[in-house]
Amino acid sequence: MKLTLIKPNIGRREHSLYVDEARMEPLQLGILAALTPKDIDVVMYDDRMESIPYDEPTDIVAITVETFTARRAYEISAEFRKRGAKTVMGGMHAKLIPEEVQEHCDCVIVGDAEPVWEEMLTDFKEGKLKQRYDVLQPQCPQLNVITRRDIFEGKGYLPITLLQFSRGCSHKCSFCASSVYFQARHYCRPVEEVIKEIKSQKRKLLFFVDDNIVCNREKAKELFRALIPLKIHWVSQGSIDMLNDSELMELMVKSGCLGLVIGFESISAECISQMNKGTNQKGSEGLYKAEIEQLRKWGLQTWAAFTVGHDGDTVESIRATCDFAIKNKFTFAAYNILMPYPNTPLYEKLEREGRLLYDGKWWLHEDYRFNYASIVPKNMTAQELTEVSFDCRKRFNSPMSIVKRALEPRTNMRTPYRFLTYLIYNPLFRKEVFKKQGMRFGLESGMQDKEE
Repeated sequence: MKLTLIKPNIGRREHSLYVDEARMEPLQLGILAALTPKDIDVVMYDDRMESIPYDEPTDIVAITVETFTARRAYEISAEFRKRGAKTVMGGMHAKLIPEEVQEHCDCVIVGDAEPVWEEMLTDFKEGKLKQRYDVLQPQCPQLNVITRRDIFEGKGYLPITLLQFSRGCSHKCSFCASSVYFQARHYCRPVEEVIKEIKSQKRKLLFFVDDNIVCNREKAKELFRALIPLKIHWVSQGSIDMLNDSELMELMVKSGCLGLVIGFESISAECISQMNKGTNQKGSEGLYKAEIEQLRKWGLQTWAAFTVGHDGDTVESIRATCDFAIKNKFTFAAYNILMPYPNTPLYEKLEREGRLLYDGKWWLHEDYRFNYASIVPKNMTAQELTEVSFDCRKRFNSPMSIVKRALEPRTNMRTPYRFLTYLIYNPLFRKEVFKKQGMRFGLESGMQDKEE
């Protein structure tokens, strides 16, 4: 028996598939490979950088689906089904809107796959594959499972190892798909298993892809203490309220943390309140002055994530957000247009108000383009929101901005290693900003959702 794992691309530029030069290992597929019994042959293809050999014999195909890759994932599934292979889909989008996903595959897994993966494969072998497997969320994710990394070899991924300590986040931001997926709960792996996984691979640069690695501070401290002897460098995602715990921060830095993706979201207290992000309320009122000073004191290189298009936003306030990020010399920054992910509180609110564009299913609509607004903002047009967000990306990633931001002595220039990291990755992300803007989803121009 042969299992084929697929990581879909977002889509295309003109008539060619977009090649993601900043691609990282698809961790979820490495976990599925590790869960698969040894008597099953496993191959993995990454649509972001290679052609998928549809005519290569296979028995069953597993495709991970995110909202941004849903259209392309459905195309891939259709091609395999034409050739008689069964397709299984799972991932974030499959949990958010399983009824839609189920229309495009033979089987959908709703939730984390670990508890049902082997059962699903056994059912397939016996000709009893169910159309849907609903998963009871495991309290301890990835238990006794070390990611299979041999399937990543030769794919040209960035030289950073992806792994997880925890899944989910206990906060309830109105726009967050992960909060819906995990029902605003946070689940941690045993620290000893994380250490075992780190020792099973060779790299010293790691990316914990946790939604919020510091959500449970005591467990995070336990992890950081265990990381200190390993002498690694690592990055992750965390909430800004971590700065309230000095012991946590000291352990974090000692354990090798280079920096974190932090959801600043907005510099407006009104917008922060609207999105239900209580962890940021204090900072936004003071433009995060004290928090940024602490981040510099600890030497953390910050990826500041902003969402734009909230009801309190204007074109001028969004431009001011970009000025704020450049002035504070963040290592990276993202200006993400507020996206209504299906079944999130934000989506439901905008649907009630009649403010969803593209018939509500922007992720499938032929006219939608990557990084375009899919909502009707309150204080500007959708086109103005699209244009000002792209202008922020262009200005923040301009050559002059990259040079100016490099000259932050306590973060980007703190050590030669940090400075080199800054110089390597900033031009790469600048290039990706321009390549991705305005991309079409999927590859087939005529593909439409069945309901449209």
